[in-house]
Amino acid sequence: MSSRSSIINALIVKLKTIDGTGNFQSNMFNNVTNKLKFWDEINDFPYLCVVPGPETREYLPGDFKWGFLTVGLKVYVKGEEPQQELEKLLEDIEVVIDANTELIYSTSPLLFTTDVLITSIVTDEGLLAPYGVGEVSLQIRYQVL
Repeated sequence: MSSRSSIINALIVKLKTIDGTGNFQSNMFNNVTNKLKFWDEINDFPYLCVVPGPETREYLPGDFKWGFLTVGLKVYVKGEEPQQELEKLLEDIEVVIDANTELIYSTSPLLFTTDVLITSIVTDEGLLAPYGVGEVSLQIRYQVL
């Protein structure tokens, strides 16, 4: 499996921990996938799509390479107060991201990311009520072997 796919799968495992317990305000009910869907294709809410985007490389001396993977998180909610539900879920996502900047994506050999950074958060600002749609953009840095 490629590093890109492994990183996405490891991120999905972490995002599935959003279950409404502890510090979490929302429950994802395991509705987290690596397949892009649009809000009109979804029946179970909330729903989160984790999709890889473009990747850049930084080449350093000694054959050392950094990979910078852009990842988009598409967030969908539905309810009477979709903006409020969306904001709670975005906060929960931020908690997960902040707690997993060194994300282990392979155990044999041991491989992990060195940074997982949120670069932007946007929402539909209530235009699609009773649906709420948001997008979180991430930049993930890892060593390319």
